[in-house]
Amino acid sequence: MLELKGINFKYGNPNSTFELRDINLEIFSGEFAAILGPNGSGKSTLLSIILGELQPSRGKIQFNNKNYGEYSRNEIAKRISFVPQKYYSVYPFSIYEIVAMGRTPYLNFLGFEKEEDIIKIDEALELVGISHLKNNSINSVSGGEAQRAFIARALVQDPDLILLDEPNAHLDLEHQISIFDLLKTLNMEKKLTILMVSHDINLSANYSRRLILMKDGKIYLDADNSTVLTEENIKLVFNVNAKVFNYGSNINVALFPHN
Repeated sequence: MLELKGINFKYGNPNSTFELRDINLEIFSGEFAAILGPNGSGKSTLLSIILGELQPSRGKIQFNNKNYGEYSRNEIAKRISFVPQKYYSVYPFSIYEIVAMGRTPYLNFLGFEKEEDIIKIDEALELVGISHLKNNSINSVSGGEAQRAFIARALVQDPDLILLDEPNAHLDLEHQISIFDLLKTLNMEKKLTILMVSHDINLSANYSRRLILMKDGKIYLDADNSTVLTEENIKLVFNVNAKVFNYGSNINVALFPHN
């Protein structure tokens, strides 16, 4: 589905020393994969490159065996959707309006929604469980409800691939579990391919089926969860002491102070 070959990137700021180096990554249809790594390791930069917001200095990206350069921005928007880490609008858009924005690539030049668009918006609101909130302002609902709205917005794009940047950031424990349950349902039942960036080792380990570990602008390890999450790897990448517990298919990581 998505393939990155030999991707390099460096910010234009002369004071920045950060650089993505030799990124080779392939995401297969139907996967649920998570990118983990410390701050500054390149996780969000990599998402921005996949979204086309940043251009690599070297390497190429293919989607469905077609070079990125052959797609228009509108075509990319129909195939790849994005759920941001956080959002705040000065204008009090309703939940319905936020979700409807996801249909933008399909609208005619007048920007009017057709019956098909309205049906998809209503279906997405129902699927994520916030139909009853559709007339509420996005700024008036809880963080978990707002995140569901942005997942619904991503769904109405009819994407092949959904990218998420820290989907459980700023949420309490119950809403974190709720969002990850929803993502698992979308992956298992709707067969959506999911690639997310996360700082939550435990949730990522128990919901995704593949972990991509990044450090210093490079992919340190890309493998199944039990291979990636060892005490040695966690120490080398995150510089923290950890104890890894395996309970059948579940993995739990306990972190300890340095001293």
